[in-house]
Amino acid sequence: MVNGYLPTTLKEALELLNEHNLRIVAGGTDMLVQHHNLKTLPIDFKQDVLYIANIPELQGITEDDEYIRIGACEPLESILEHPATPKLLKDTIIEMASPAIRHSGTLGGNIGNASPAGDSLVPLYLMNAALEIQSIEGTRTVDIKEFITGVRKIALKPNELITKIILDKVEFTKAIFKKVGPRRSDAISKLSFAGAITIQDNKITDLRFAFGSVNITVVRHPEIECNYITKTVEELKQSVDDIVGAYQNFIRPIDDQRSNKAYRKQVSLNLLRDFIVTL
Repeated sequence: MVNGYLPTTLKEALELLNEHNLRIVAGGTDMLVQHHNLKTLPIDFKQDVLYIANIPELQGITEDDEYIRIGACEPLESILEHPATPKLLKDTIIEMASPAIRHSGTLGGNIGNASPAGDSLVPLYLMNAALEIQSIEGTRTVDIKEFITGVRKIALKPNELITKIILDKVEFTKAIFKKVGPRRSDAISKLSFAGAITIQDNKITDLRFAFGSVNITVVRHPEIECNYITKTVEELKQSVDDIVGAYQNFIRPIDDQRSNKAYRKQVSLNLLRDFIVTL
């Protein structure tokens, strides 16, 4: 028999996690698919479940001069509508799913699910997102690229919980998110791309690229990006073949029921090229 726990405070949730081996559920939009049961109505969970969607400390969005902090259980639709949410993240969320799913799904859940096709992960990697993680032993902060270690693999201890997503406050001259799928939204991505650039006096001061669904985790390589800081936009455009070539070895998609690896690789590199040449 599977038991369910419904804490009303963060303290209670952390105590339960410390005492029991629990599967964490927030909106459940990914987990209900993973554990659907064709025989009977109840969801086919294999272990006891901790429901955290209604804990006030895990909701809300705050900001100061440096950071935006998003509660791990803040619904995607609320993030979409909040004035502090960066435009790039809003542009991504609107592509992610139907309004019904966005009212239930959470950013923390998308991160914890750690799917290579998780749409929100691409802009979060691009924006250097950090995660606040808590247990009864204390609080730690970890970069998202260190937290997600593989396909559905995360650096989270059994008694820990993602509590906040922390974003630097940064303004880009241009930032885009492109998702390629069978439908514009409410579909799992075949691949996705985010690009961002900041230009001052025709000089590049910030340049970032991130790709989803083309490797076991989101692909981003700042060591490539930094080669073009202080270049002019025209110099960047002239270097487009070099940049695309530099990403060739990092774009390593697979064949599956949604697409094939040749298509995914070619389209990903096309999106990178298009972002640069259309600046």
